[in-house]
Amino acid sequence: MISEKQFAAELQMIIENAIREDVGPGDYSSLACIPESATGKAKLLVKEDGIIAGVTFAKMIFAYVDANLQVETLITDGTAVKYGDIILHVSGSSQSILKAERTVLNSMQRMSAIATKTNKYVQLLEGTKTKILDTRKTTPGFRAAEKWAVKIGGGENHRFALYDMVMLKDNHNDFAGGITKAITKTKQYLKANNLDLKIIVEARTLDEIREILQNEGVHRILIDNFNFEDTKKAVALIGTQCQTESSGNINENTIRSYAECGVDYISSGALTHSVYNMDLSLKAV
Repeated sequence: MISEKQFAAELQMIIENAIREDVGPGDYSSLACIPESATGKAKLLVKEDGIIAGVTFAKMIFAYVDANLQVETLITDGTAVKYGDIILHVSGSSQSILKAERTVLNSMQRMSAIATKTNKYVQLLEGTKTKILDTRKTTPGFRAAEKWAVKIGGGENHRFALYDMVMLKDNHNDFAGGITKAITKTKQYLKANNLDLKIIVEARTLDEIREILQNEGVHRILIDNFNFEDTKKAVALIGTQCQTESSGNINENTIRSYAECGVDYISSGALTHSVYNMDLSLKAV
């Protein structure tokens, strides 16, 4: 996984680019009708039940726009909220509050939706050993915030990107000339380039799992698009030789059954690519 320093840098880039995109040369609506010296206060209001996420990120956005803005946090990240709750108050320059408003809301609405969905999956897995993972199926340019939201919702992060873990999927294996060749070449490459990265290998059949197990150095086997019965067989076959992960169109109706097959992890792209933003608003007080 990437370091905390790298992660913080990713978040900062998200903020900088979002403000560049939204404000450009100036917020002319505010500049035209609100005096530069005007000050005010606003509240961030919840208009839909769920798990709130992005509060700390919002404070980072406000600070980037104007270091003199004051934020009073009333509800913290990861808290279950209901319609009418007030998350925070922000006070200071009225122009600055309005400049930050859309970036704060867009970010928090998306992050809260992800945290809410993740938390639902975590509850469905309660009582099993299985943990829920996100994927790289994220919004371009907003990955760090979305993966942060998964953590806030109680899930775990998979690899951040292509550079912090090796995942040999079906195309890699086919292009490399087979699973064993793909694994062998990968280990040689990592050694030659002094890279200490974990290796995950995808399996499409039980026979492919048997082939993977004949190779050393595999950290986890991705049991992809297996039915329940074959997943149980796969878990029994793998035993304690490496970690197990199920994936492939697993949803709220099937996630519990896959967990009961005994896998260590279930990865779901739906955590980040199939959510509807939570309804939040920023209102002057």
